[in-house]
Amino acid sequence: MKRKNILFIMADQMAAPMLPFYGPSPVKLPNLSRLAAQGVVFDSAYCNSPLCAPSRFTLVSGQLPSKIGAYDNAADFPADIPTYAHYLRRLGYRTALSGKMHFCGPDQLHGYEERLTSDIYPADYGWAVNWDEPQVRPSWYHNMSSVLQAGPCVRTNQLDFDEEVVFKAQQYLFDHIREDGDQPFCLTVSMTHPHDPYTIPKKFWDLYDDADIPLPTALNQDELDPHSQRLLKVYDLWDKPLPVDKIRDARRAYFGACSYIDANVGKLLETLDDTGLIDDTIIVFSGDHGDMLGEKGLWYKMHWFEMAARVPLLISAPGQFQAGRVSAAVSTADLLPTFVDLAGGSLEPGLPLDGRSLLPHLQGQGGHDEVFGEYMAEGTVSPLMMIRRGAYKFIYSESDPCLLFDVVNDPREEEELSQSPQHRQVFEDFLAQARTKWDIPAIHRDVLASQRRRRFVADALTIGKLKSWDHQPLVDASQQYMRNHIDLDDLERKARYPQPCQNQ
Repeated sequence: MKRKNILFIMADQMAAPMLPFYGPSPVKLPNLSRLAAQGVVFDSAYCNSPLCAPSRFTLVSGQLPSKIGAYDNAADFPADIPTYAHYLRRLGYRTALSGKMHFCGPDQLHGYEERLTSDIYPADYGWAVNWDEPQVRPSWYHNMSSVLQAGPCVRTNQLDFDEEVVFKAQQYLFDHIREDGDQPFCLTVSMTHPHDPYTIPKKFWDLYDDADIPLPTALNQDELDPHSQRLLKVYDLWDKPLPVDKIRDARRAYFGACSYIDANVGKLLETLDDTGLIDDTIIVFSGDHGDMLGEKGLWYKMHWFEMAARVPLLISAPGQFQAGRVSAAVSTADLLPTFVDLAGGSLEPGLPLDGRSLLPHLQGQGGHDEVFGEYMAEGTVSPLMMIRRGAYKFIYSESDPCLLFDVVNDPREEEELSQSPQHRQVFEDFLAQARTKWDIPAIHRDVLASQRRRRFVADALTIGKLKSWDHQPLVDASQQYMRNHIDLDDLERKARYPQPCQNQ
């Protein structure tokens, strides 16, 4: 049986609760909605850390952040951590990455045979968090300029990046179909929208009117939990009300950026169709975390609330899996074992893994209903953990009050249940499970030690000659287009798709 290709498409900071295939929404996503209608949609999919790098390291490795040192956006990702790219290479797949993965450290491949672009984020230790000085706000932290400057644009840094990401991915697909052999591929296409700053070209801005944009429900800042209050200070919003028109502009631009992602998904689907690859390719769409978008008065991510922690996840393989929906709680850590199953392989015994395959869910046989999450970055002074199981979400800290929500019956998380008498046993059971699973003092020590090492090394590497770890895509111009050492007729024939007959 011919093995299926895998096209894994990622968006950055795309909040699942805002999307039309999860509920009523003004966001226009025709391509993704069509994929959702023909695929398996996971209604309760979560990241395992609501921040770019830790989430992605867990996504590619299937291991929780504390197991692999993925503490923050400047954490080194060790080269000896197996990823789904390593697994699929061993199974005979070509593995490529076009776009963002925010790998930190000198290894910028982590199992991918090739990266088609550089990354949009730096690969060094410059963004390390500092628990030794929790009251000091580093200059590189998020501030509110993304909201205060929201609106339409002609061009941005992020547009430059995503245009290259999609173009290089399409070229990869064209090159694949023009080459001899039937080796399957796993192509990861990882875009940076709808991540802030909240600005998008007029074409996508004009898909929406101000009247289409629901305003968020904010809380009095003094009513927020301690972590939320720290976050407001981290991104310089404490006691600084935002103009309502800028809140609306930010959300409108965000919706437009979601539609931009959808348009790029449409380009990739069209390329699969044009090349005849569509029937032999499993399409997976997900993200790294969400965005609070002003809900509860919070922005960006960095918390365990639904808007920040829930991600879109859909898998489309018509003819292989029936269309349907899965309500059970799953996470992006489950993708590695899922990809291995989809490729017809098996997991290596003796290697650690926290993720669990989604194949039983895809086959309509049920499966696990539990997610563990860990957050140790901006706004924290100690690890902030999460368990999502059944109807409940439990947020665990030994420094802050623990929080409990019934997210099935209260999806906006408006009623905190930790002090509810009728939920006392549920709360105690979660607390016992959390204290059994996590040794918070040990993790705290490990995080502090890692932060101190990285800050020292980062400071030292600013002195003298800079040697960047950022990925440098290699282009061999001698093999491109028309070259005198390649027969012209042969070159033109091989570059054309479909190829003409040689005797014409």
